[in-house]
Amino acid sequence: MRKIVECIPNFSEGRRSEVVDQIVAVIKATPGAVLLDRESDPNHNRSVITFVAAPDAVVEAALRAAHKAAELIDLNKHTGEHPRMGATDVIPFVPIAGVTMDDCVALARECGERMWRELEIPVYLYEKAATRSDRENLAAVRKGQFEAIRDEIATNESRRPDFGEPRVHPTAGITAVGARPPLIAYNVNLATSDVEIANKIARAVRHLSGGLRYVKALGFELKDRGIVQVSMNMVNYEGTPLFRAFEMIKREAERYGVAVLGSEIVGLVPQQALNAVADFYLQLENFTEDQILEHRLDAAMEEPEE
Repeated sequence: MRKIVECIPNFSEGRRSEVVDQIVAVIKATPGAVLLDRESDPNHNRSVITFVAAPDAVVEAALRAAHKAAELIDLNKHTGEHPRMGATDVIPFVPIAGVTMDDCVALARECGERMWRELEIPVYLYEKAATRSDRENLAAVRKGQFEAIRDEIATNESRRPDFGEPRVHPTAGITAVGARPPLIAYNVNLATSDVEIANKIARAVRHLSGGLRYVKALGFELKDRGIVQVSMNMVNYEGTPLFRAFEMIKREAERYGVAVLGSEIVGLVPQQALNAVADFYLQLENFTEDQILEHRLDAAMEEPEE
């Protein structure tokens, strides 16, 4: 079986396409790395790039991208709706085929050590790669963002990096590197400009505040559209499916007299997650994935000739 690792680095740039182009180019130029997707959001001022590679190439591609981002992005000049602490903000490694979560933890730690040694960018390890329980949650790691971490890292023991000296890179900040299962970035847009409504709904939905298990959520303002958004990370789409989060947001929005305009998926999504949505809303009876045309075609094409 081929060994495949997915890597989804997030960069603190979503407005200058020429910068994102250069970061994408160094990933594509890395032998063995295959680009799957790129998404940029000007309101968040953030880009999410998805690629896959074998374990012996995935760290190299991630480091080349981080190096290019450090050359082109200055966090002292960066503004956007999404919290950030690094030019390369996060680098998660996800096991896809022929590799385990432990393998991805080892890759994350290799990447973190090399980021400091080669780029002088300090690193926090998070999620499954975390070396301490208070760093498993990315939101806790990134609390206060670049500015607070820059001011506290030398004097606050809890801010000390896992790799590197207790100081941020002057322009590239600090990066969180981790290992995790597949995650779906899922946003629901609301027909209001009142960001406090989005914040209240996010608090109701996210697990940390007593909401849905496996959901992380924040409220954002999309100024160019004059609306607000509940932005979520669905960290276990089987435990809490997309439709459950959507329905809860819809009900919460009704309390404030606000309509849901629509929803969006950022990056890639497993087919199984969409199948669950179709099954729920269509109330399908006895539905199985064997009924999906593309699945049946794939299976037929793989059958050996007689």
